[in-house]
Amino acid sequence: MTGSSRLGRGLLLLMSVATGLSVASNYFAQPLLDLIGRELHLGTGEAALIVTVAQIGYGGGLFLLVPLGDLLERRRLVVSLYAATALFLLVSAAAPSGPVLLAGTALTALASVGAQIVVPFAATLAAPEERGKVVGTVMTGLLLGILLARTASGGLAELGGWRTVYWVNAALMALLAVLLRIFLPALRNEGGLRYPALLRSTLALFREQPVLRWRAGTAALSFASFTTLWTSLTFLLARPPYTWSEAGIGLFGLVGVVGSLAATVTGRFADRGLVQWTTGVGAVLMAVSWLPLGVGGHVLAWLVVGVLVLDLAQQAVLISNQNVVYALRPEVRNRLNSALLTSHFAGGAMGSALASAVWTHAGWHGVCALGAALASGALLLWTGERISARRTAPPAPQPPPAASPASPQHDADPPNPTPHPH
Repeated sequence: MTGSSRLGRGLLLLMSVATGLSVASNYFAQPLLDLIGRELHLGTGEAALIVTVAQIGYGGGLFLLVPLGDLLERRRLVVSLYAATALFLLVSAAAPSGPVLLAGTALTALASVGAQIVVPFAATLAAPEERGKVVGTVMTGLLLGILLARTASGGLAELGGWRTVYWVNAALMALLAVLLRIFLPALRNEGGLRYPALLRSTLALFREQPVLRWRAGTAALSFASFTTLWTSLTFLLARPPYTWSEAGIGLFGLVGVVGSLAATVTGRFADRGLVQWTTGVGAVLMAVSWLPLGVGGHVLAWLVVGVLVLDLAQQAVLISNQNVVYALRPEVRNRLNSALLTSHFAGGAMGSALASAVWTHAGWHGVCALGAALASGALLLWTGERISARRTAPPAPQPPPAASPASPQHDADPPNPTPHPH
């Protein structure tokens, strides 16, 4: 059975929605940090820990759980993780205190990596000539989930308080677990390894694949820059000169939707052999985006421009990273995805933690300087990768010297010294 026959449009749409709603579980709290902090008596730094814990939990799940996609039957694994996510969202919804909410957040993030098993699942089902487009489509759903989570949570919080967000998402995740069990095909990759060996082999990929090391570093720094913005943006918009409500802050997440649509376009570029160019342009745009963001501390129009450019750039870097890494060793695609995205979300956790600390001591302009430095680091790593690739590339084969028509058996003889007539 061909890849294209196993992945129809309906299944691709379901997988895209499933990735979006799963990863959204980790971002609902971002526009609600002030509200949650007031109700649970948390300071600004403690409230920001909700975002950091979500990133750490997600990174842990990427390393500990995603490689299981190369060992276990994937449909069963995905359905189990979606059901667990629904359960842990209920813990967060009923949390009576900050520590319980942090625990629920960490467990939800750990289980929500089911989305990152769905992405290589779709890549495996896709026909080879459409793999970039399919990965881009599924990732568009994932990225829309990240961005629309803020809008949905702001609106739901206005209607019924911040806990309503978690109740609703828990119900949706339970529904998705049922739908994925019904419509996903059974798919098992016989890895031939026990779990400890599976984790060791994931770590070994960093040693064996230089391209993975470069791309993991680029992913970490670029996503750190991205989360630097979205962690601190809530505090900016909640205070003068903006002083927006939770719903207004949530609606601002719609600005990033335009940037998320770059995921599909990036996937098409990958199918056309332009993946390196896409990464470089994305890294440059990410660094440049912090200039209008700096002005956006007091001017809304420039803030919108900066967010649009940063989101577009982040999607370009992420999708091109995935397409490069997935092509290294298709038979261990889940482990490659685990290695890349563990680095990616570790960088996100670092960005969130640094952003909350810098906001406290240096305000918005300090945050912008941090974001620009992280993005510039991603650009430097991509440049280093390209230089390294040129140095290690095998020399182009030289064509053999042309044989003399009169005596083809003397190819190695010195040329005739008689000058060529003019």
